[in-house]
Amino acid sequence: MPLLSSKALSALAISSLALAGIQSVVADDKHEHHDHDHGHSHDHSHDHSHGHDHSHDHDHDHDHSSDIYSGHFSDDQVADRPLSDWEGDWQSVYPYLEDGTLGEVFAHKAEHGDKTAEEYKQYYTTGYETDVDRIVIEGNSFTFYENGEENTGEYQYDGYEILTYETGNRGVRFIFELEDEAENMPQYIQFSDHDIYPTDAHHFHLYWGDDREALLDEVTHWPTYYPSELSGDEIVEEMIAH
Repeated sequence: MPLLSSKALSALAISSLALAGIQSVVADDKHEHHDHDHGHSHDHSHDHSHGHDHSHDHDHDHDHSSDIYSGHFSDDQVADRPLSDWEGDWQSVYPYLEDGTLGEVFAHKAEHGDKTAEEYKQYYTTGYETDVDRIVIEGNSFTFYENGEENTGEYQYDGYEILTYETGNRGVRFIFELEDEAENMPQYIQFSDHDIYPTDAHHFHLYWGDDREALLDEVTHWPTYYPSELSGDEIVEEMIAH
């Protein structure tokens, strides 16, 4: 049977998810899902000034956004998102795992979780591994930088899928489809960044391939990208802070 999801395809054409536990996906068959504690919550309410006056409404909004980040939301809260939410120059975090920079992150997780630092490293190695070390998104185009080569494709919005997991939390994949044939570019690219409606992304997990439905079953491999201007130490700081 297919993965339990609610489809909602957009009527609007655009022109141009740190480890809370390995969770199983409801698909009748059980799949492992990546955790919701990879790094940044992307919630713009976190960008508020740190003054002395925090209103009840602000606290309510903060709690509401935390619920969404944890995967608890209703279908009617989900909205289509433009590709501009992810526009920019992005770097893979995998090289920082390989060179040991993320060791501090895994040690931190071990202090607060139920696995050793080495076990966390192995888990994230599977999740982060990729040869696409940089992605540039501009307008409706993606450029993948892989093994010294650049490949570009133009993509159009293809709606979103709401995925439901066995523990009761959920996630949303925002999907883009290749418009015309482009060498070495996937037919589908799917974003997961823990947000469910339009907002600028601060990092994201990416899934790509030629089979739209099969990608929805992919839950162990999620290459993860942060802004290219961040250093490895800054990415570590972001991950530990959240």
